[in-house]
Amino acid sequence: MDRRTPGRGAISNRESRFLSRATDASPEFVDADPEAEDEPRPLETHLHLEHPKTVISRNDSPDLPFAQSLNPYRGCEHGCVYCYARPSHAYLDHSPGLDFETEIYVKPDAATLLDRELRRPGYRPETIHLGANTDPYQPVERELRITRQVLEKLLEFNHPVTVLTKGALIERDLDLLAELARRRLVRVALSITTLDKDLKRSLEPRAASPAARLRAVAALAGAGVPTSILVAPVIPAVNDHELEAILEAAAAAGAERAGWILLRLPREVLGLMTEWLEAHRPLAAKRVLSLLAEARGGRANDPRFHSRMKGEGAYAALIGRRFEAARRRLGFGTGPGTPLDASQFRVPPAGGQLALL
Repeated sequence: MDRRTPGRGAISNRESRFLSRATDASPEFVDADPEAEDEPRPLETHLHLEHPKTVISRNDSPDLPFAQSLNPYRGCEHGCVYCYARPSHAYLDHSPGLDFETEIYVKPDAATLLDRELRRPGYRPETIHLGANTDPYQPVERELRITRQVLEKLLEFNHPVTVLTKGALIERDLDLLAELARRRLVRVALSITTLDKDLKRSLEPRAASPAARLRAVAALAGAGVPTSILVAPVIPAVNDHELEAILEAAAAAGAERAGWILLRLPREVLGLMTEWLEAHRPLAAKRVLSLLAEARGGRANDPRFHSRMKGEGAYAALIGRRFEAARRRLGFGTGPGTPLDASQFRVPPAGGQLALL
């Protein structure tokens, strides 16, 4: 029986590592009508309201170009099978597999909580990053508009922000992003994994198409928003041959900077990615894992700072040289770019624009 689920990236629903009693829930999700076992049914997405006390997270990782982040959602319906954030769903007693794509936590009060935190005495403005652990422009954002509300609040405070997404829905907020850009308060990056529509459908089934992401790059760049692309993740023997083509397409669309990240396989992601390879690239599976292990010091995953994003060894060095040659040829910059201007931060009257009515 084909255990793949229509419109979803993970093949199984591997249990949370924190549950005392492990169960394999995947047949419950994947099995179809008993009389038609070869036709798996689609999975519904379930939304859970979450009301945290704060929404700004802080980190001191030397690998990340930001110290503050905000995630309006937990879990991600895009279903990218390789997502490094999948293991975090285990802390909610959900599977990092199919649950990560179907059990989505939303923070409807995110903008209100952000307002409260930005008003605290002694708050020091530093760039807030959207998209650190969950894509801020996943499908449900179209109706809930939480990310848009957060951007509106940041604009109200003249607060710098960076955004990373695979969602073409970001074009909806072009008005806000263009004004933030005019004030030197925003940079945007789009992650482009492949230009192959068929590969995209299985690897990241509910993310925007490659063409839609490139159109978003063009729209953002055309509106004066500093826009970069991230070729991420680079997967040996799966999409690494597309590196130069992705960069060329992004340059044609108007992206000004570019970067790349090698596939990471933390915790449950190793098993989920192995299942995907066995289902979609069975002849290449061993080679993919072997090349990754070579780049990770003989291990499936290397969590060390300074090496976890790019890897080490001959394969990683080859990708690095190819990227650098293409970057120079196409005129891309690297790194975060011009610093955003946090000096403009101001605390508006309580109630924002409503205070003027």
